[in-house]
Amino acid sequence: QGQLVESGGGVVQPGGSLRLSCVHSLTGINVYGMGWYRQAPGNQREYVAHISTTDATHYADALKGRFTISIDNTKNTVYLQMNSLSPEDSAVYICYAHTQGETYWGQGTQVTVSS
Repeated sequence: QGQLVESGGGVVQPGGSLRLSCVHSLTGINVYGMGWYRQAPGNQREYVAHISTTDATHYADALKGRFTISIDNTKNTVYLQMNSLSPEDSAVYICYAHTQGETYWGQGTQVTVSS
């Protein structure tokens, strides 16, 4: 699954910010939307945010206001700006892309919020 590749994860202090990126290589396939889930060890995969290729956005209620999703269609890239981070935000952040028939997933990028 090298068709979606995330980057930008790392270690950040509580209250800090981080910006994740995810680029897809699904050339020749119509991508209708992209977004993010996250998963911490022992936890279920949790929905984070979604954006369509027409820029309509949606967020998990608990994250709305702190996280901002955006997309650059010319670069086949979706971004996730994360602000006011707390330790509960620590997780592997996983990117997805929706097409007409399938959903593609990246391998994830680790975000650790710690003092």
